[in-house]
Amino acid sequence: MPVHSTAPRSDVGHLYAEHHSWLLGWLRRKANGADYAADLAQETFIRLLSQPEQCCAELREPRAYLATVAHRLLINYAERQSLERAYLEVLAQLPPCQTPSPEQRLLILESLHEIDRMLDGLPPKAREAFLLSQLEGLGYSDIGLRLGVTVRTVKRYMAAAFMQCLLALA
Repeated sequence: MPVHSTAPRSDVGHLYAEHHSWLLGWLRRKANGADYAADLAQETFIRLLSQPEQCCAELREPRAYLATVAHRLLINYAERQSLERAYLEVLAQLPPCQTPSPEQRLLILESLHEIDRMLDGLPPKAREAFLLSQLEGLGYSDIGLRLGVTVRTVKRYMAAAFMQCLLALA
């Protein structure tokens, strides 16, 4: 038997039966009644299924735990929506002949979300340094000028960003 087996379905099922309607209401309040609250509630319980076995059985404050997981999912959703809006704004500025097909748009959005996920957890300046280098093609000295830091600091930022990307791919 593996050291970290997943949470038993019966434990998650019990939590679902006891707290789903509460969590859905909590998410609707947090998301201003948005339709995606139901999706986030479901995703919260799906996340629990992948947690270690003792996770769900020994919860003293299940609602606090569920709210924490759901809150993180809500933040991720908001960040994803912000990224998509920014991409759509850029698309709106393109001439019609340069507008990507719906399939290309989806692939680009998926790539943007993957990059965002890979860089998650980096300090803002390290993240910005990486994006300036990779997306705008700026050199380290130009990045340093733009961010108000030394080239040595930019090198540290870039090393941290590349390490973060490698860890995300592992």
